[in-house]
Amino acid sequence: MHSMTLRFLASEGVAPAGGRVPGGAVLRWVDEAGFACASAWAKGPCVTELVGGARFLHPIRPGDLVEVHARLASTTGTAMHLAVEVRSGDLHGGPLHEVLHCVAVYTAVDGLEQPRAVDEWVPETPGDIALAQRVQVHLDAARTATQ
Repeated sequence: MHSMTLRFLASEGVAPAGGRVPGGAVLRWVDEAGFACASAWAKGPCVTELVGGARFLHPIRPGDLVEVHARLASTTGTAMHLAVEVRSGDLHGGPLHEVLHCVAVYTAVDGLEQPRAVDEWVPETPGDIALAQRVQVHLDAARTATQ
């Protein structure tokens, strides 16, 4: 499976008195969707290597419908590069608003937590190719920033 979408209601219990879901909770959802997508592709356990480029564009309120979509963009030997998008909106209709988009990298591991090979993902459609290129730009920027 090269994509995974999680849909749920933002719980009242995750928001402080200000009425907005904290960014840390949203990033946890990003990691959960990314992990599910990567683990399904790898057919086994994975570890998170990077979640980067997240910029919050719209708040999530308790009771909002939340959609977290993780999509495989490319692979390298043992790693999977994903694009993750979070959207939210009123449960009773209306459009979902983009909350954030980011990239995430997961490495498949064996029972001893050592990296193991994954099947190659070859983008074929123009949309898949463009996504792979955008994710690579984000990953290159993250690597440059840490050097």
